[in-house]
Amino acid sequence: MGRWIKPEVYPLIAAMTFVSSMCVFQLTRNVLLNPDVRINKAHRTTAVLENHEEGHKYKEHSLRRFLRTRPPEVMPSINHFFSQQK
Repeated sequence: MGRWIKPEVYPLIAAMTFVSSMCVFQLTRNVLLNPDVRINKAHRTTAVLENHEEGHKYKEHSLRRFLRTRPPEVMPSINHFFSQQK
C-alpha cells in the first residue's frame, strides 16, 4: 500500500474514514432505534404511532444527558483567561 499512496494523502484518508464511520453510526442508530422508522409490516400499517415514551427515550440519550450538566463552552480555560478584566 505504501508504494501507490503518497504520505500526504494519509490525513485525508483518516478524515474521510472518520466522517464515513460517523455517517454509518448515525444511519445504523436511526434504523435500529428511531421510533419513527418502521421496518416490520405490523408497524407500517399504523398511520400514527402513539409511542411518546419511546420517542422521549430516543431523544434523551446518554450523551445529551451528560452534556446538559456541562458548561456550554468549548475551551473554558481560554475563555476565562481572555474574559478576565484587569
